[in-house]
Amino acid sequence: MKNTALSNVHEELGAKMVPFAGYNMPVQYEGVNLEHKTVREGVGVFDVSHMGEFILTGPGSLDLIQKVTSNDASVMTEGRAQYSCMPNGKGGIIDDLIIYKFNDEKYLLVVNASNIDKDWNWISSHNTFDCQLRNVSDDYSLLAIQGPKAVEAMQQLTHVNLSEINYYHFEVNTFAGIDNVIISATGYTGSGGFEIYCKNDAAEEVWKKVFEAGADYGIKPIGLAARDTLRLEMGFCLYGNDIDDTTSPLEAGLGWITKLNKEDFIDKDFLTKQKEEGTSRKLVAFEMIDRGIPRHDYPIQNASGEVIGRVTSGTMSPSMQKAIGLGYVTKTDSEIETEVFIEIRNKAVKAKIVKLPFYRK
Repeated sequence: MKNTALSNVHEELGAKMVPFAGYNMPVQYEGVNLEHKTVREGVGVFDVSHMGEFILTGPGSLDLIQKVTSNDASVMTEGRAQYSCMPNGKGGIIDDLIIYKFNDEKYLLVVNASNIDKDWNWISSHNTFDCQLRNVSDDYSLLAIQGPKAVEAMQQLTHVNLSEINYYHFEVNTFAGIDNVIISATGYTGSGGFEIYCKNDAAEEVWKKVFEAGADYGIKPIGLAARDTLRLEMGFCLYGNDIDDTTSPLEAGLGWITKLNKEDFIDKDFLTKQKEEGTSRKLVAFEMIDRGIPRHDYPIQNASGEVIGRVTSGTMSPSMQKAIGLGYVTKTDSEIETEVFIEIRNKAVKAKIVKLPFYRK
């Protein structure tokens, strides 16, 4: 089990620690609902240092990225970030990731913790370009400072105007007295804020200063359980639940990051054909009408009692006090307002398909 540079800090704060993707991670501190509310209304801090980071340098960096990812990274300018995914050559998804462009010959790929080795091996196996790869996952810490008060609370820690960093943009500058920090706005909660990438030896100092700066704003540490409820309210996919090696980006509603008009990339022909012919299933969002909380892998039925799919993510929404979920269903049963039933403990519990996001400010 790996620790992050802040694991001892979480333990001192009384966090409930759990194994997650091979790391010892804080799942909650004071309770999921309270932590969720803190991020929706104020400011909270996640330690997500378990995420993986690969640095690509050299004139062939963009060529390699274009080959292994579905989105079109050629449209990126310096200081931009892009959400994308890596098709697996069989119609599924190796991983979803965020690409950061520093310049024409330097990029950062941020990947999911559980997929670091898999992603590294996959990207390396396709590196026939003039590109040097470095896996710096064990060298960097990552804090996600999220919530509507995040910008105001943290502004004193940097001369960068945080309110001017637009969504999916970033800057490299001084933060909390530490040089060469990546300050990005690619949040996974839907409540604003930004992320801080720094070297491990600076992580405790940054954490301490972040909490000093946020003291007057009610800042709190937030665990991974609230991160999951926050992202689910927005309908953001979680790798291993809503997308994986068996789901195509088109089935998952990720057609917007699948640019079939760009030059050759892995699975381009398969995905082009799938778009032309249509998918047989689709990832949908649903709200429970009757009482019951949907969980991963629960069967989804139609009104006739036939199983038409499975739940991929489900929870009781802290913001709306309503049970919500995502799941794959047959295309014919995927229309908004369609009544479906979630099989919970051998009982068919009524739900309806709704439009994302679940949570609207």
